[in-house]
Amino acid sequence: MGAVVALDTLFNGGQVWKGRPAPPTASPQPTGHAALDAALPSGGWPEAALSEILLAGPGVGELQLVWPTLARLSAAGERIVLVAPPFVPYPQAWANAGVDLRQLSVIQASERDALWAAEQCLRSGSCGAVLCWPHKADDRALRRLQVAAETGQTLAFAWRPLSEAINPSPAALRIAIDARPAQLRVLKCRGGLARTAPIAFAVGH
Repeated sequence: MGAVVALDTLFNGGQVWKGRPAPPTASPQPTGHAALDAALPSGGWPEAALSEILLAGPGVGELQLVWPTLARLSAAGERIVLVAPPFVPYPQAWANAGVDLRQLSVIQASERDALWAAEQCLRSGSCGAVLCWPHKADDRALRRLQVAAETGQTLAFAWRPLSEAINPSPAALRIAIDARPAQLRVLKCRGGLARTAPIAFAVGH
């Protein structure tokens, strides 16, 4: 058996290589919410991927969550597409959030056609972000959206019922929005473990 040598002796003698942690890099797709960015491995939305947002019902800040990103993309001339939104978008609210309405398109479609339309928009590579509300989508349909986002190098956002949290999903990121208290919960994130502690989310501010 070889001689036992203290680790500090090896370190001080320069006989052991010590790696340096890589400096954190800023995400090319920050969410615009500092606490959420800090909780995500990439420091923002997973690029060219599907992000799934789960909520118990409308009016819990689901649009406020993405408005900073959409404002940034539209300011850069990127097209934002809403596929079959459950409510007619209120232009003044979107404009007040900083979204350039000239870059905003709305596609009206049935539940079945909406998935196809969202997939085609994502695959085209001509959009900065595609938003959809596939309430009855199965794993296969969500996987097609994920692959389409990768193909078109586009951000994809899907709003779904909170009850779907018990089912697996191919989405790169899953976030639940709670109303009381107003908070975000990262259920799944690509590239690291999901943060267990909830994140305060100030709705309406």
